Amino acid sequence: MIVRNIDDIRETDREVHAPGEQWISRRMLLKNDGMGFSFHETIIKAGTKTHIHYQNHFEAVYCVAGNGRIEELPNGKVHEISDGMMYALNQHDEHFLHGGSEDMRLICVFNPPLTGKEVHDENGVYPLVTED
Repeated sequence: MIVRNIDDIRETDREVHAPGEQWISRRMLLKNDGMGFSFHETIIKAGTKTHIHYQNHFEAVYCVAGNGRIEELPNGKVHEISDGMMYALNQHDEHFLHGGSEDMRLICVFNPPLTGKEVHDENGVYPLVTED
């Protein structure tokens, strides 16, 4: 059984900050945990904009606090996000994730699981890292 508290992840190598500080990802489960998916708490900072295009991963996201919006690319369709909303990137959907008027707290699941070493490249992509 794996039991972790978010407070035990803060300020460890499982807490990853975006280079521009748009978000913080606290990686509760990673590939080396052997679950077949990874599980994260992500904080999107208010007023920020992040380009994301997960070409190698599927992601499901559930908002538990705050607000923001997701903007589909290239069609520009916008979906408001607030507590209780879920979205799934089931077609490797390219998008902008906008932080709203307050920080947004998201619970995220990735398949295949992240190893913890991934960083968005210039196109918003996480590379597929196969080593632990």
